[in-house]
Amino acid sequence: MDKSLLGIHHVTAVTDDVVRNYEFFTNILGMRLVKKTINQDDIQTYHTYYADHIGTPGTTMTFFANEHSQAGKHGTNSVTRTGLRVPNDEALQYYMERFDQYNVKHAGIQEVFGKKVLPFEEPDGQRYQLVSDVDNEGMAPGEGWELSPVPNEYVIYGLGPVEITVSYFEKFKDHLLDFYGFEIVAEEKDAVLLEVGEGGNGGQIILRHDEESPVAEPGNGEVHHIALRVENREALKAWEKLYSQNLFHHSGFIERHYFGALYVRVGHVLFELSSDDPGFTIDEPYETLGESLALPAEFEAQRKEIEQKIRPFDTTVDRTKQ
Repeated sequence: MDKSLLGIHHVTAVTDDVVRNYEFFTNILGMRLVKKTINQDDIQTYHTYYADHIGTPGTTMTFFANEHSQAGKHGTNSVTRTGLRVPNDEALQYYMERFDQYNVKHAGIQEVFGKKVLPFEEPDGQRYQLVSDVDNEGMAPGEGWELSPVPNEYVIYGLGPVEITVSYFEKFKDHLLDFYGFEIVAEEKDAVLLEVGEGGNGGQIILRHDEESPVAEPGNGEVHHIALRVENREALKAWEKLYSQNLFHHSGFIERHYFGALYVRVGHVLFELSSDDPGFTIDEPYETLGESLALPAEFEAQRKEIEQKIRPFDTTVDRTKQ
């Protein structure tokens, strides 16, 4: 059984406004809402998934939406920035002009570990950066959504390197190298670029060293966890056994309906291992992904109660604009 890690699977963050977040990701970033469902650990709140056209593993940014959540605080010992892949340098210029048009806070086009990037923020302070795939080799991207408001030659089509900042840099780095099988690609002062699986922008973590900043506090505008890809549930079972053998406190296998999951905390950072199967079309057709509230079978009996408690919002797509 191959239990190798394949790359980044998804990143999950927290928002206090599901509608604002939806409009930001679909109307401004041009990504597709591939699933509107509930947080299975808190069924009175949404869990939304934005991705390429079908939710290909490695393309998905997800959110727990809770209008009562407090604002988080940026700091060390956390996931500090999520990368989003675009096809080329021209896409960065396109998005920079788009961000100016929509008053999105950004820091202009820069270079990080030899990659052209465009750092930007969501209104709640959630931090991202677009990463150009020019000269990139490794984990393949997804495919742009045919109804995206962003032209296909520029559209976001995958997750890029995820930035993690910690005060215990060497210990954290050694864990990624020795236990998860990451390899060092490049090093700078107080930072290292690591990759796993097929590598490239879809399989990389930027690890930064910061002992000066206060420790980040969870809440909206912060990342909840980072998920790494494995092929299937059998691989998750192998990792579960490995965690237990090494006396790691872990969640045990959890069925998330669209993928299997296994959680463990590395220092302050919550890591999930997620299976590639079965995907988001298991309960909705491709054409209308994300347009209705999707509930895993075990929650269907509570649908009426759930729909009374969560904030309804319209996510149907206007196909007259095709």
